[in-house]
Amino acid sequence: MKRTKSFLPSPLYGNVITVLSIDGGGVRGIIPATILAFLESELQKVEDDKNARIADYFDVIAGTSTGGLITAMITAPDRNKRPLFAAKDIVDFYLQHCPLIFPQRHKHTGHLISKVKSLTGPKYDGKYLHNLLREKFGDVRLNQTLANVIIPTFDINRLQPTVFSTYEGKRNSSLNALLSDVCIGTSAAPTYLPPHSFETKASNGQVKEFHLIDGGVVANNPKFITPQTNLQPKSTFFK
Repeated sequence: MKRTKSFLPSPLYGNVITVLSIDGGGVRGIIPATILAFLESELQKVEDDKNARIADYFDVIAGTSTGGLITAMITAPDRNKRPLFAAKDIVDFYLQHCPLIFPQRHKHTGHLISKVKSLTGPKYDGKYLHNLLREKFGDVRLNQTLANVIIPTFDINRLQPTVFSTYEGKRNSSLNALLSDVCIGTSAAPTYLPPHSFETKASNGQVKEFHLIDGGVVANNPKFITPQTNLQPKSTFFK
């Protein structure tokens, strides 16, 4: 039977919550994507509902780096307030776009260029990924996700983690960033992709700056940052 979820503004709602935690790992994100596609298909069989989605069955979904991207894909709403991506579509997403996000050059010249770039900056410029995520997520913000999400990043100006969550996005407008910006930030692996800088504007007009790199710098497995949200998970599912 499908569970009825409600927004969890504080732990006063109870201690029994379910958490889906998805590790980082770059193109290896195709592994959890495959597992989630299988899980979703099994849930559809149990419910006899082809429209059943992963986001319908977890109170909190957490993801770091490529796991943060998957988290956003399965919780971002479409025009009908249903998940933008079915889990099975994420596998195709990786197969189609990863070769363009991380283009491989000629075997000999590419090796030399990679060596030089490793000394001067990130190996890839990230433009294709940035444009792709802005296109897919549009103007969807953190407070609009269909399940409570937690996506860790690291701010290189503050030299400390910045953990984005639906809960904080609803409480604090300065943390209610675009999902595309959060995903670009959490996936900006050092030496591979450039840091991502953006601003948010609070309801009082105050501007907040972010300069983010891959959340894997602090928590490649987001399970370990979940307690910071004041939510105590009873059961956790891992990649």
